[in-house]
Amino acid sequence: MPLLNSVINWINFKRNYQIQLYREHPHDIQKETLLNLLRRARETHWGEKYRYDEIQSVKAFQETVPIQTYNDIRPYVDRLRDGETDVLWPGEVKWFAKSSGTTSDKSKFIPVTKEALEDCHLRGPKDVFAIYIKNHPETKVLRGKTLILGGSHRVNNFSNNSYYGDLSAILIENVPFWTDLIRIPPAEIALIEEFEEKIEQIIETSLDQNVTSLAGVPSWYLVLLKRILEKTGKNNILEIWPNLEVFTHGGVNFEPYREQFKKIIPSDDMHYMETYNASEGFFAIQDDPSRNDMLLMLDYGVFYEFIPMDEFGNENPQVLTLEEVELDKNYAMVISTNAGLWRYIIGDTIRFTGRNPYRLKITGRTKHFINAFGEEVIIDNAENALQAACRQTGAIVNEYTAGPVFMGDNQKGAHHWIIEFEKEPSDINQFTTLLDEALQAVNSDYEAKRHKDLTLEKLHLTVAPYGTFYKWMKKRGKVGGQNKIPRLSNDRKYLDELLTLLRK
Repeated sequence: MPLLNSVINWINFKRNYQIQLYREHPHDIQKETLLNLLRRARETHWGEKYRYDEIQSVKAFQETVPIQTYNDIRPYVDRLRDGETDVLWPGEVKWFAKSSGTTSDKSKFIPVTKEALEDCHLRGPKDVFAIYIKNHPETKVLRGKTLILGGSHRVNNFSNNSYYGDLSAILIENVPFWTDLIRIPPAEIALIEEFEEKIEQIIETSLDQNVTSLAGVPSWYLVLLKRILEKTGKNNILEIWPNLEVFTHGGVNFEPYREQFKKIIPSDDMHYMETYNASEGFFAIQDDPSRNDMLLMLDYGVFYEFIPMDEFGNENPQVLTLEEVELDKNYAMVISTNAGLWRYIIGDTIRFTGRNPYRLKITGRTKHFINAFGEEVIIDNAENALQAACRQTGAIVNEYTAGPVFMGDNQKGAHHWIIEFEKEPSDINQFTTLLDEALQAVNSDYEAKRHKDLTLEKLHLTVAPYGTFYKWMKKRGKVGGQNKIPRLSNDRKYLDELLTLLRK
């Protein structure tokens, strides 16, 4: 173990030095990244179509290549799935990450090239460890194992040459063999499709292991950890894994789950480290434990652009480079990558919290908001308001979703929230009032629409019994993996599905 620690510390020292370089020279590194991507792809079908061999600057790239959605690139992806080579990126693409995201119910198949795997998807977790060990040099995390709770879909084949599945399943198929020494469960359990069966198998094989770290999506981890406590009769997870010290999480905002994790893992020495990774790439890591934002990773083969959300959806929106962004403004993120995605709208919205170095927070999704009455409420607003109401009442929220109540003959407009509590407030009416007031405090447009109840009346709140959201997601076939509970919607689709379930 001392030799292993010495080797790892040497590798991490080199990597942390590289990360420091792009803290100091972000714009140069981003320009170099783009020109490298263009050079690599100039002889592909896409590169020839957009004359990549002639593009010598960021401005020329932006003027030549249009912004893309998945529907725009779907014909090219279909060609890749059929085995055609040199379409979006040089060579053959064998792996596709299946993702419905939260902007569409239809499946998307995101190409995952060899370069994207090695330089982005797999480099991200390595950097998580490098940064964590730098911040906590006394750590004993490497003396134990990391428990991974990944996707619930195996890798399947389109043809003899190409395969698709959850990104986590693809990563399991491509990690070095030695990772089995530091990771549980084994691949055959990690790839079980049925989520509940997988949980039971994980419990059977992991209780006697020295688990020092967890990695995955908070909502699904709560299901696993609560099931472990139920099955073992223990009071908290530290009675089972006393050396547990860090949870690396991503996929959803951690704040709504923080109090539940503190209750299940009651230790001031437990660390929580946020990451921003998706089917399209690995983008950011929480590098400073004293902050709640993330460092944008600039040398993973990803070139970043940003559309101000007040222009998103316009025919010709302004598109900014990293050098042009401002702090505390909401942007839709656009990426060009070594997976052959070019000026691709990923569907996430972010807000920059720092420029030296570049740090950000995820604020929501480009299609997950409520703007039925011009109020423009985004997920970041909703979760800040929810935290404020919980602080004042001692409530703990397990899951929630919200949408509009449309105006009718005898009905004013409003927002309708469905909340499943881990700990209910003593007075639901007071909680509703506090949530409504907090939402007005964080969103001036909502406050204006609520003024004297002229446009919107006070929000409506339905309390769902514990386990409702899990049943709903299971019914939709979206349990486990990177599936996310939709938080906000501009229509009543999700609300009505849940209300129908509650009436049964």
